[in-house]
Amino acid sequence: MNPRGLERVRELFFEQIENGLHPGAALAVYRYGILVLDLYGGLADKDTGREVDENTMFVLYSSTKPVTACCLHILWERGKLDWDDRVAYHWPEFAQSGKEDVTIAQVLTHRGGFPDSPSHMTWDRWSDWDAAVKAMEELRPDYPPGRVIAYHPRNFGWVCGELVRRIDGRPINRFVREEITRPLGINDLYIGLPEWMLPRVSKLHAMEDCDRRSQVDLYNHPEVHRTVQPSGGGISTARGLARFFAMMQLGGTLDGVTIMTEKTVAEVTAAHSEGIDHSLNRRVIRGMGLSLADPRSGDADKLDPRTFGHAGSGTSVGWANPDNGLAVAYITNGFRAEISNTPRLAAISQAVVDACE
Repeated sequence: MNPRGLERVRELFFEQIENGLHPGAALAVYRYGILVLDLYGGLADKDTGREVDENTMFVLYSSTKPVTACCLHILWERGKLDWDDRVAYHWPEFAQSGKEDVTIAQVLTHRGGFPDSPSHMTWDRWSDWDAAVKAMEELRPDYPPGRVIAYHPRNFGWVCGELVRRIDGRPINRFVREEITRPLGINDLYIGLPEWMLPRVSKLHAMEDCDRRSQVDLYNHPEVHRTVQPSGGGISTARGLARFFAMMQLGGTLDGVTIMTEKTVAEVTAAHSEGIDHSLNRRVIRGMGLSLADPRSGDADKLDPRTFGHAGSGTSVGWANPDNGLAVAYITNGFRAEISNTPRLAAISQAVVDACE
């Protein structure tokens, strides 16, 4: 990495905090499996004055999805499933209300046709896994399966999580811990946070242009932090999420620990669907549970189509690139509308890319 380029990243990181783009943030960068930058700063809670420190954890929102998808990547590699398997093959009760032919690939690429969560699945019911499973079984699609891309904000996680449980036998939070985070030495990334770690979580703050204040309030509930919500309920440090992507960037092996093979990583990070997303109203490229060339991972005019990762609603982005060796996690606690969120995340991401030159 270029030392002057890294210094520019540091400057920009703290400039964004000083300019009020968010109260606090954390940024971690790996290059070819080595941690080269680990920044944190600002306030974890504006109301109390609590500062962000090296152990502060953040709500990931949908930056959780690649970790959830990775569970199915591992099971695919082990021959436990095929992408074209119908979900109902592994989960017979799912074959209701027009979802009989939905495939695992369609779920992972947001082409399942059931993007909207049932209205009765309010946050206070998220801790009831059986209720979530029943809701997914009874849900009627809005679109014919496989016909259109339509982002599934929460249903993605419940369906992927139940598939993991049906195929492997373990709940998804245990699978993540035993198959991904613990082997990699990641001690600060959870889907379903242990109660004793709750004080480490940064408070989310609705910024002046926030267009989803209710979502900010919802994800500040400690009960939500403890809930196993595989689409958007992950809690992590930037360092923990970046280490996960460092494993992906290196083809599935980091520091001598193999989570999956290079062939599997190449398969799941390839483009499997592309077009206008009917939920997001913009063009997207999807891998298996991953977003490719996301506008929050760099300058739109310079985006490498092989960059893969995922962003979290209004706050964060995590990504990696197999060619330039980068694995990045940038997490803020200031929720913004996309008109100002995308530029701040893209600016940091591009500064990191430029530091490689």
